[in-house]
Amino acid sequence: MTFASNKPLYLLYMDLCGPMRVQSIKGKRCVRTDNGTEFKNKTLGKFFDEVGITQQFSAAKTPQQNSVMERKNKTLVEAARTMLTFANLPSFLWAEAIATACFTQNRSIIHKHFDKTPYELINKRKQNIKFFRVFGCRCYLLNDYEDVRKLNAKGDIRMFIGYSKESAAFRIYNKRTRKIHESVNVILMSYPKWLLNNSV
Repeated sequence: MTFASNKPLYLLYMDLCGPMRVQSIKGKRCVRTDNGTEFKNKTLGKFFDEVGITQQFSAAKTPQQNSVMERKNKTLVEAARTMLTFANLPSFLWAEAIATACFTQNRSIIHKHFDKTPYELINKRKQNIKFFRVFGCRCYLLNDYEDVRKLNAKGDIRMFIGYSKESAAFRIYNKRTRKIHESVNVILMSYPKWLLNNSV
């Protein structure tokens, strides 16, 4: 098997620990992963046997054994839990909170070794983060329908819950209808809704 790529994220190399620069005294080669089917399968097992690599699996429900990636996942889940609690939003929006936490961390947390964010490392340029907003802040989604009459309400109170994956739009949650909309026609406040009125 030979893999080659010159594009970021074309091939994801999961380097949980190693390769070690100094070979062990017995010269053993080992790969330790979690019990996911992407690692625990006959095809990968056969490959490891052919090249003389021992495959080991971590114990279930022990993210500390799986090093950086599992800890990152745990960090995102904890961030999402905090964001939902702080914004007083329902727990079924957990996926939105995790996606937003990941989105903002990739664009704001500096990697110590490179002195750059993950976004800068991949895209070779700094990300403009002026559009960042507080998760759960109150916002007004402006109607852009042609049939809105002059005296009708032009905005509905909603909550900001993230950023669109497909466009430069915001993801907005309507508590009354329990629907999520994407739009750029939004007036966003810079504080969470519970600071304004806990009943909304």
